Amino acid sequence: MPEDPITAIVEQWHRERPDLDVTPMLVTSRLFRLADDLDQRLRPPFAAAGLGNGDFDVLAALRRSGEPYALSAGDLSRTVLVTTGAITKRVDRLESRGLVVRTVSEADSRSRLITLTPEGVTLTDELIAAHLDNQRRLLAGLGARDRDHLAALLARLADSLSGGSPASDA
Repeated sequence: MPEDPITAIVEQWHRERPDLDVTPMLVTSRLFRLADDLDQRLRPPFAAAGLGNGDFDVLAALRRSGEPYALSAGDLSRTVLVTTGAITKRVDRLESRGLVVRTVSEADSRSRLITLTPEGVTLTDELIAAHLDNQRRLLAGLGARDRDHLAALLARLADSLSGGSPASDA
């Protein structure tokens, strides 16, 4: 198996600065590289459907919210982890394609709900199936046990970064 560039970088730093522990780069640098690579490999089905970056996230959040597939911009913002301004731009694009509509909330007439149209539900259902197939293909190099272990480790890392309990060596 050829040496990956991250290992080479770590070895160079170890040679030049043996006084430093550069092993964290083996994790963080790989995570950055993998995130970029995965993003590039996961994006084509969405682009083929004419969706911009983040548009599918909005459609998926609405679809998984359950019937009537409607959320406020604030709820979407919290679910998709972007600003309400970003949500507005995405909803504008999706509304112009007939995939979502804005309606007045029955609970608060000052509030608007973003709701999937039937066309939006159909497209989202098609794309989530393709997206999951793509993810399975990308993870095919790992067995089920490795995938489960990696998922658990990433969850522990995410928890420790968000102020949860510190990660322990186990």
